Amino acid sequence: MISLQQLKNLGAVSIRWLNAVNIYTSDDLKTLGPIEAYCWVRLAGYPATFNLLYALQGALTDTPWSQIDVATKETLKAELKAREKATDHQ
Repeated sequence: MISLQQLKNLGAVSIRWLNAVNIYTSDDLKTLGPIEAYCWVRLAGYPATFNLLYALQGALTDTPWSQIDVATKETLKAELKAREKATDHQ
């Protein structure tokens, strides 16, 4: 089990937001995935931007968020949109 502090891209503010929604370890983040973790943070009222979404993806793949390729960013945004649309219909 790896603490969030040991992952790339996650600073004190991001970690505080993640901890506030009960995400404490890399295993917690892997279980949820970047989309769901991002949604939990947003639903908790934190002003997360797409940069957090990219940072979460990068944390899971050991990639600096700024080096996430355009195709991956577009896929993440599309998955987020689909998740939000599905949630709206519940």
